[in-house]
Amino acid sequence: MAWLKILNKQSKNITSAAIIIGGTSLASRVLGMFRDRILAGEFGTSNILDAYYAAFRIPDLVYNLLVLGALSAGLIPVFSAYLAMNKTAEGYRVINILLNLISVFLIIVCALLAIFAGQLVPLITPGFSGDKLALTIQFSRIMFLSPIFLGLSGIFGSITQSLKRFFIYSLAPIMYNFGIIIGALFFVKWWGPIGLAWGVVVGAALHFFIQLVGLHGSGYRYQWLWQWRHPGVKQISWLMIPRVLALSISQISLTVETIICSTLAAGSLVVFSFANNLQSFPLGVFAISFAVAALPTLSEFAAQAKISDFINSLSSTLRQIIFWLAPISVLLFVLRAQIVRVLLGTGQFDWEATRLTAALLAVFAVSLLAQGLVPLLTRAFYAWQDTKTPFYLGLIHAAINVSLALVLVKVLSQFNLFTFFIKSTLKLSDLADIRVLALPLAYGLAHLFYILALLYFLRKKIGRLDGRKIFDSTWRILFSSLGSGLVAFYTLRLVNQFVSLNSFSGVLTQGLTAGVLGVLTYIILGILLNSEEIKLFLAAWQKKLFRQVVVDKTGVGEGTTL
Repeated sequence: MAWLKILNKQSKNITSAAIIIGGTSLASRVLGMFRDRILAGEFGTSNILDAYYAAFRIPDLVYNLLVLGALSAGLIPVFSAYLAMNKTAEGYRVINILLNLISVFLIIVCALLAIFAGQLVPLITPGFSGDKLALTIQFSRIMFLSPIFLGLSGIFGSITQSLKRFFIYSLAPIMYNFGIIIGALFFVKWWGPIGLAWGVVVGAALHFFIQLVGLHGSGYRYQWLWQWRHPGVKQISWLMIPRVLALSISQISLTVETIICSTLAAGSLVVFSFANNLQSFPLGVFAISFAVAALPTLSEFAAQAKISDFINSLSSTLRQIIFWLAPISVLLFVLRAQIVRVLLGTGQFDWEATRLTAALLAVFAVSLLAQGLVPLLTRAFYAWQDTKTPFYLGLIHAAINVSLALVLVKVLSQFNLFTFFIKSTLKLSDLADIRVLALPLAYGLAHLFYILALLYFLRKKIGRLDGRKIFDSTWRILFSSLGSGLVAFYTLRLVNQFVSLNSFSGVLTQGLTAGVLGVLTYIILGILLNSEEIKLFLAAWQKKLFRQVVVDKTGVGEGTTL
C-alpha cells in the first residue's frame, strides 16, 4: 500500500533522518505542551498532579533500565552490524530471542510490582500521606501496564531505527501523548482522576501499535525462539549491563528528586515536572533527534573502522546541535515567564505557580547546551560498543547531582537572607517554597562535569575530535546567541509599555515580538561573524523545505543543515 511505503521510507543520511525525527518530535512536543496545558488548567498544582507525576517513577524505572538499556547500548549496534555483514536473517533471530525473553520478564516484573505497590510507593514519596498516597499507589498499579507495551514497542522500534526508517519510528511519541490527552479529556470525566492513569496505558498501547506498522516490508517474521545463549544475545547482554547500571544510577537521581519534592510544599513536584517538560522540548526536537539519527551511521563507521568518517560525522552532528540549542537556551532564559504563562497559564494554574515554574525553567536553560550534547556523545561510545566509559562517568555524574541537590536544599532552608534575596528577585510570595530550585541547579552543575568528562575520554579513545573546527563554530554561535538574548530582553521592556500583561494576548504579543527579534538578531550576527552554520542554514532555506545542499563522502552532509 502506498501509505505504508511513505511511512516506511528509508533516510539516506544523518541530516535527513534528523529532519524527520526533529519534525515529528516537534509535533510530539507541541502535543505534549497541549497535554500539560490541559493538566495545568484542570488540576493546577494540586495533590492529584503530584500523585500523578510521582506514580510515573517506578514504571519509568522498569522501562528505562531494561528496554532503553538494551536498545540504545546493545541491540541497535549489534543488529546494525548484522545488517552491515548481510546477515539480516540472523539478526532477526536475535531480535526474536530478545523479544521473547524481555516480554516474559516484563510481564512478571510488572505484575509483582503492581502487587507490592502499596509497600514500594511510600518509599519514594515519604512526604505523601492519606488520600494523596493512596491515589499515587492506585495510579502506579494501573501504569505498570505501560512498560509492557513500551518494551515491545522498543524492540520493534530498534528494527526501524537500524533500517533507518525514522519517520514511522518517530511517530510513536505522538501516539503516546495522544493517549494521555484522551485520558485527561475523556477518561477523567468518566472515571475521575484515575482516568489519567488509564490514558497513559492507552498511549503506551498506541506507541506499540505504530511500531508494528513500521515492520511492514522489513522481512521480519516472529518466531518462538528461546536460544538465550546465542552469540548475538550474549553480546547484547554484555553491552547492556554497564548501560543498565548507568541508567539505574540516573534513575536513582530522579527518585531522589521525587523524594525531595514529596517533602516540600504541595505542588513542588508539579512545577518541577512542568519546567522539566518545557526545557525537554528543544532537547527532544534537536539533541535527541540528531543523536538517534546519528547512531546507526556512527555504528556502521565504527564497525568498518572508518575513523576519519566517524570523526567528520560526529563533528558535523555536534555542531548542528550547538547551532540550534545555544540560541534557544538564551531565549528560553529571557522569555521564561512569557513561555510559562502562555503555555500553562490557564484555569487552576495561577500567577504564583507561573513565577516558580519560570524560575525553575531559567535554571534548566543555563545547562541546556550541556544536556543536549550528552545523548550524542554517549552514543558515540555505544557505536564503538563501549558502554563502560559512559557508565563510570554517569556514576560520578549522578553522585554529584544527588549530593549537590541535598546540600542546596539545606542551604535554601537555613539561610534566610539568601532565600529573601531570591524571593525578592523572582517576585515570589513568602509562601513560595524555593527549595525546589536546588534540583535544576544541582542537575545543571552535574551535567557540566559530565559533558567535559565525556569529551575528554572520547578524545582519548579515537585520537581527535575535530576540536579546532568545533571551537571556531562554537564561539561564533555563542556570541550571536548572547546578542539575540540582549535584544529580546530589551524588546520585552519596550513592548511592555504598549500592551497589557493581564491578558493572554498581551503576554503572547510581548513574548512573540521579543522572540522573533531575538531570532533575527541571531541570524544577522551569525552572518556578520561569517558563521558557517548560518550560511548553510540560509542556503538550505533558499533550497526550500530544508533540502540538502552538499553531501560529503561520509553520508552526513558536511554542507547540510536542518
